Amino acid sequence: MPNTTAVRTAQVGAAPFFAGKNKIINGDFNVNQRNFTSTTTDQAYGFDRFLLQNSGGCTYSAQTFTPGTAPVAGYEGKNFARLVTAGQTAAGTYSVLTQKIESVRTFAGETATVSFWAKAATGTPKVAFEVIQTFGSGGSTAVSSVVGTVTLSTSWARYSFTKAIPSISGKTVGTSDCLTINLWVSAGTDFAGVGTGIQSNTFDFWGVQIEAGSTATAFQTATGTIQGELAACQRYYVRHTAGSSYTSYAAALCRATTSVHAAMQLPVQMRIAPTSVDYSTIGVLNSTGSVIASTALVLDYAGTQNCFITVSVASGLTVGNASLVVANGSTSAYIALNAEL
Repeated sequence: MPNTTAVRTAQVGAAPFFAGKNKIINGDFNVNQRNFTSTTTDQAYGFDRFLLQNSGGCTYSAQTFTPGTAPVAGYEGKNFARLVTAGQTAAGTYSVLTQKIESVRTFAGETATVSFWAKAATGTPKVAFEVIQTFGSGGSTAVSSVVGTVTLSTSWARYSFTKAIPSISGKTVGTSDCLTINLWVSAGTDFAGVGTGIQSNTFDFWGVQIEAGSTATAFQTATGTIQGELAACQRYYVRHTAGSSYTSYAAALCRATTSVHAAMQLPVQMRIAPTSVDYSTIGVLNSTGSVIASTALVLDYAGTQNCFITVSVASGLTVGNASLVVANGSTSAYIALNAEL
């Protein structure tokens, strides 16, 4: 039987501590490359590596601890995640906070324990934990199981689940395989096995961890350092945000009077070649010193360590001249590359 417990006291930073113990990346919600504030969109990422699965009626938002109010003495957390559910009635209702851990081999055939701190705004709602072994494109059928539920209070407390993760012996592993960790806060009758039912409440989460063994040990981030955690997140998503109104992103060559071609180095080797790019408020600095607003930005080539982009403008470039891809007068400008699972 799975173990589902509430752990009221725990030291953070105490032994055992070693990099890689926690397979959840950004478990303290410190990294927020997307500058995320809130979303209601299904399959939308907020804090790095954490996405919302939502049929409607749920808002996922970024929250900040008032100094001194983080749930654990000795670890002054900065941010926490909040899910607010309201007005849900449909049988197909689902509201889930999810992280996909790279490689279905993670903890395969082992016992693992997931733990997290949580609280509710009112009453005693439930949170359910589900683990899914996803074998990827071309792989075996996914194996999923709801491990159990815990009942929250209105004060921060640590909860844990222990699960014997099935062996993958005899399975076929495809591409983009992963171990998915789901924290359910609301589920309609189509998902009766989850055990929460439809719930209207405010759910706060911090300090998410999954580790080998049957005991929830002291929380730590996956890498143990701020820079290390950012780099671990950038394996899946890289966002180059403007540091000033005219931040330079890349040197470029004008290939036409309306477009430039530029190479961009990535800060870390990404999981796969980025599959998409998005951007905001980008321009091209031409040879006369004028910034021309972009009309489009597309990936020409993507590798795991670098990529080539084409930036289009309405007019004003000279073929063969050097130029720069820059922020177009805004510190909100960015170029982002996605290699999420």
